[in-house]
Amino acid sequence: MTRTRMIFSLLVAALALTTVSFKVAAGPLDEARAQAHLQAVAAGDLEALMRDYEDDAYMDWIGGPLDGRYRGKEAIRAVWQKFIAANAGKPRPAKFSKLEVYANPKGATIQAEAEYGGTTPVKVWHALTYRDASLDTEIWQIAPAIQLP
Repeated sequence: MTRTRMIFSLLVAALALTTVSFKVAAGPLDEARAQAHLQAVAAGDLEALMRDYEDDAYMDWIGGPLDGRYRGKEAIRAVWQKFIAANAGKPRPAKFSKLEVYANPKGATIQAEAEYGGTTPVKVWHALTYRDASLDTEIWQIAPAIQLP
């Protein structure tokens, strides 16, 4: 093996190890936050829902009576209050798909499918983006075709 080829191989290996190390370090923490967020939706726990949002976070709620883009904690809090009130403030039975985590040094996006029961059952595709350990962007896509076991 030539010296140039050996140096190139070492650089590629170092880069691969750095990427794998970051994913292992960053993914589980963001995944745990996302799981807690989804559980808070099901529980109707407004304070837990709001805990991780950035002050200037935004949420795109696509479909249903709450359809719209919400910017900032105050607007996001108001939409969650409406969602919780629609089930008389009671917890909703929920089923979730396995979370999928996509991370790099700038942040992580976690996606999942969910079925929330209650007064008006709803099926949702979630995408949650975390930057600097805070929830920066959330997409709530009403998706009636979702079928969870």
